[in-house]
Amino acid sequence: MLEDVVFADLTAELPSAVRLQRLVRALREYFHCGAVGLLSLDGEALCPVAVDGLTREALGRRFVVAQHPRLAAILARRETVAFPPDSSLPDPYDGLVDNQLGDPLPVHDCMGVSLHVEGSLWGALTLDALTPGTFDERAQDDLQRCTLLVEAAVRMTRLEQDVRRLRLSRSDTAKDASEPHQGEIIGQSLVIRQLLDELEVVADSELPVLLTGETGVGKELFARHLHQRSWRRRRPLIQINCAALPESLAESELFGHVKGAFSGAGKARAGRFEAADGGTLFLDEVGELPLAIQAKLLRTLQNGEIQRLGEDVPRHVDVRIIAATNRKLHDSVRDGHFRADLYHRLSVYPVPIPPLRERGSDVLVLAGHFLELNRARLGVRSLRLSSAAEDALSGYDWPGNVRELEHVISRAAIKALSQGARREDIVTLEPGLLDLPQVSVQSTIAMQSCQGAPVEALHDSVARTQRQAIRHALDQVDGNWSAAARRLEVDSSNLHKLARRLGIK
Repeated sequence: MLEDVVFADLTAELPSAVRLQRLVRALREYFHCGAVGLLSLDGEALCPVAVDGLTREALGRRFVVAQHPRLAAILARRETVAFPPDSSLPDPYDGLVDNQLGDPLPVHDCMGVSLHVEGSLWGALTLDALTPGTFDERAQDDLQRCTLLVEAAVRMTRLEQDVRRLRLSRSDTAKDASEPHQGEIIGQSLVIRQLLDELEVVADSELPVLLTGETGVGKELFARHLHQRSWRRRRPLIQINCAALPESLAESELFGHVKGAFSGAGKARAGRFEAADGGTLFLDEVGELPLAIQAKLLRTLQNGEIQRLGEDVPRHVDVRIIAATNRKLHDSVRDGHFRADLYHRLSVYPVPIPPLRERGSDVLVLAGHFLELNRARLGVRSLRLSSAAEDALSGYDWPGNVRELEHVISRAAIKALSQGARREDIVTLEPGLLDLPQVSVQSTIAMQSCQGAPVEALHDSVARTQRQAIRHALDQVDGNWSAAARRLEVDSSNLHKLARRLGIK
């Protein structure tokens, strides 16, 4: 469903340009048309901000509304405007449809709708189909219905831009980065207490920190903890997910660009380094950065200067770097996927975050935290675990770590209510509601020991169990990787990477 794709992108951490590009691509597939254009109104002209099916050059065009009667007609109304194949009005995309040599465009369907954000005219959405009759009354109604989704995506982009400008102009208050209790790290185990003591010391140093650990251990939470206990806590903490950056946009997102630096760069824009000036830049999933961007990042770490895309004069920035990865970067260096010099710059102070299975009783401490969150969220009088459920949680291997535990508790609470538990009662969660795999790594090793079989290395046991879980999930959904990722409650891209590492085709 189109709505599912759009809503997923609205809640995902994506660069604005990526979100809008994914939106127009989804619209083109949904309407089975040749081209889709999303255009913003800038003065008297419409400027494409995302297109699919049009040439790349189209992004650099400015369509003066007075010169394009089709666009003027679309902007003049709130409802969908459709143009019949025999319309005599010139088409603004003549010569711009990808792989279409006709000039003007051959007989085709065209429709569009104006877009409004916060009560003001923002721009327009246009669709072209080379097959006459594609945009019937039902398609026109569908476009009208989709307008709210498109406007929501545009509104999200505008909000992100406003937040970025606010961060750049903010003074020493930097409220969102100075709340000391935001995202409290919960845990009483010795390994966590020792880690927190270590972080208290390293927080006020200027050393770059590399947080390593498995998916779901909470690296972002530890990065925020470091920043909030540093002398930079009254300055911004800017986070960027390197795995979500296409190579074509990575340089602009990190370092900014000047007006005209590339097609669609209608005005200058600061990058994340400038946004974090005086504060901390958190590079999440840093192991996913393209090699070309790694070289530019290394230069910035060496001399404290950045250079906007298309600009000759460098700019000085004062930024503390915290990076995080679930990869073994030294292996990536060996394989030629990560620069050795950048690795040594980032890992001046490496901090491994322990997986949940090594945190002992913290499993139940965290479970209690998530039980309370769900109790309040669901309006339940009391929510608790049975003794058998506590044993099941303590004996499970937690390949998804804290994130997996949170999902397990939330899912179990909802299941309990759906199966007849009353909100005014004390709701007890039994092992069956937790939906944990029947055999964990620990129980597998114990079984082998009891049978006199040789005990395999823990790493091999974990890998074997992960392979079994992935293959089982794929079998359940007929090989659909996206559906398997949802079943396993992991990110789809991370599931593909894990599968490759485990040798699963």
